[in-house]
Amino acid sequence: MGVRVKPNDKFPEIYQILLEDGAKRLGTKNLTPGLNVYGERLIKFRGVEYRVWDAFRSKLAGAIIKGLQKVPVVPGSKVLYLGAASGTTPSHVSDIVSESGHVYCIEFAQRSLRDLVNNVAAYRSNISPMLEDARMPERYAMFINGKVDVVYCDVAQPEQAKLLADNADYFLKSQGWVMLACKSQSIDVTMPPQEVYKQEARILYKRGYDVKEIIDLEPYDKAHAMIVAQNQK
Repeated sequence: MGVRVKPNDKFPEIYQILLEDGAKRLGTKNLTPGLNVYGERLIKFRGVEYRVWDAFRSKLAGAIIKGLQKVPVVPGSKVLYLGAASGTTPSHVSDIVSESGHVYCIEFAQRSLRDLVNNVAAYRSNISPMLEDARMPERYAMFINGKVDVVYCDVAQPEQAKLLADNADYFLKSQGWVMLACKSQSIDVTMPPQEVYKQEARILYKRGYDVKEIIDLEPYDKAHAMIVAQNQK
């Protein structure tokens, strides 16, 4: 049996890939055909190229496989991505938002940003990489054009929900969405992960967000959860 690709039933521009051995994987339509980002397999099906989306390398992919009900990243979305690293998940977000959307990528580590620039942003006009500290949104406010639809946060900081909300105060539109890839070990190693997730969700609630989902990311990421919330301001 050959490889087959079909659209995800719930999420636009996210695909289900059925491999030769019957294994199922997520995928996105490749915005830069012929080029991969992190060694992921490229699949051609009915004249279109797709990138296999590795859930062990991407918390967003892991959350979708674990049953995430809402993915606010859609074609045309403007996304502020905090903690973009070398661009694994941002590249798939870039595929999803397509050329009509944009991904503003904030990364503090110079080496990671260099990889993001050289391997991803150089080939994708819908990605803007910035070497900045996500704790200081005022420093890059001038480089973000208008309000964004989604703020996605994947940073190893003690106050992750606060950092996310601080950025959302600057950049998120009314009724926009936030996604927090919560790393419990970065917040409190003495507290059970589930309690950390609830604590961070409460912080978002107090800052004006309706928390819709908390998805544990095991086995794809240990002691991590994806928290999805909507701006009520």
